[in-house]
Amino acid sequence: MELDRAQAFADEWAADWNSGDIDRIMKHYADDVVFRSPLAARLLDGSDGTVRGKEALRAYWAQGLRHNPDLHFHILGVYAGIDSVVINYRNQAGQMSNEVLIFDGDLIVSGWGTHGPKPS
Repeated sequence: MELDRAQAFADEWAADWNSGDIDRIMKHYADDVVFRSPLAARLLDGSDGTVRGKEALRAYWAQGLRHNPDLHFHILGVYAGIDSVVINYRNQAGQMSNEVLIFDGDLIVSGWGTHGPKPS
């Protein structure tokens, strides 16, 4: 993926999250997406941190949006790979995180959320 395309995607991704509109967020994901996150491991009972399928991911993130109405992501850096994008961002609480996203065409088929320490 070219860096300019990765940057354009990241800008749209952040705007979609910052809108709080779950439909805007989910339009980027394949039906069989697999997403892993330490937050999912803590919040989803019996989960190993893996969310499988677009509808399960929608439910997980919709719950997160309800609990974080002031959610806001500010992009700090974008990195492009062959079929991947890494988005480094800071959230509304000041915590730095990364999304590692793997694409098949224009849709995300797998991803990982990674999070740094919470600010003091």
